[in-house]
Amino acid sequence: MGHIIDISHHQDPTKMNYDKLSAQLDLVIVRTQYGSRVIDKHYKTHHREFQKRGIPTAAYAWVRGISLNDMKVEAIDFYQRTKEFNPTFWFLDVEEESMKDMRAGVSAYVRALRNCGAKKVGIYVGHHLYKKFNLNLNEVDAIWIPHYGKNNGQVTSQPSFPCDIHQYTDKGRLEGYSGYLDLNRLMGTKPLEFFTGKEVVKVDKKDEIKKDKPSDWAKEAWEWAKKEGFLDGTRPKEPVTREELAVVLQRLVKKLG
Repeated sequence: MGHIIDISHHQDPTKMNYDKLSAQLDLVIVRTQYGSRVIDKHYKTHHREFQKRGIPTAAYAWVRGISLNDMKVEAIDFYQRTKEFNPTFWFLDVEEESMKDMRAGVSAYVRALRNCGAKKVGIYVGHHLYKKFNLNLNEVDAIWIPHYGKNNGQVTSQPSFPCDIHQYTDKGRLEGYSGYLDLNRLMGTKPLEFFTGKEVVKVDKKDEIKKDKPSDWAKEAWEWAKKEGFLDGTRPKEPVTREELAVVLQRLVKKLG
C-alpha cells in the first residue's frame, strides 16, 4: 500500500518532483482555503499534477466561520473553488474555535457543502479539541484525527478516539520532495477505495479457471485453430477485437494461398 499525504501551498510545486512522489502515493488531500479569504496558492497545480499521474485527490478547507451564515459562505466558497477537480472527498479542517458553538457551526457548514453537491464529506478535528467541540460526527462520512506521538516520521501513537484516518506525523519524508510531509494511515474498517473512489472488482478464481478452457461444444474447433496457427491458444472465452480478427484473416489467406 502507498502513502496518503495532505498538502497545501507550504509544499511548493517548484520544489516537488511529481513523478517520483506520485509513484509512492495512494491518495493526496489538497487544501483549498484557510477560511474564505485566504485561497491556497497552489491547490490547482497540486490537483492537476497528481491527477495527471493517476493519483486520486481529495480536498480540505480550514474552517474559520464566526457565525452560522459565515459557515455557509465558507462551504459555498470551498465547493465553488474546488468542484472543477471533482475531489473524491471533501474534508472540513476544524482546528480553531472560531465561534462559540462549534458543533452548530460545523453542522451548518456540512449541510451547506452537501447542498452544493458534495457527496462524501469528512471532518478533520484536532485531537485536543475532540471532546471540547463535541462535533456531530454522525452526519459525516469519515473522521480524520491528528496524533503524532514522537513525531519522527513513523507511526508511534494511536488516537484516543475512533477515526477513519490517522495523521501520524508532520515530519514525514518521501522521495520527490526535500521538505517534510504530513503522513496518514487508514484506521477502522473503511477500505482505501472508499476514499479514492476507485472500485475493486473481485473475480472468483473458479470463473478465471473456466475462462481458460473452451466450452465442450467448441473444443474440437479450438484445438484445430490452435494447431493450424490461426489462434495462439489463449483466452478462449474472451471477445475478439477487429485487430485480432485481421490477424486471423491474414493467417488464413496466407495458408490458403
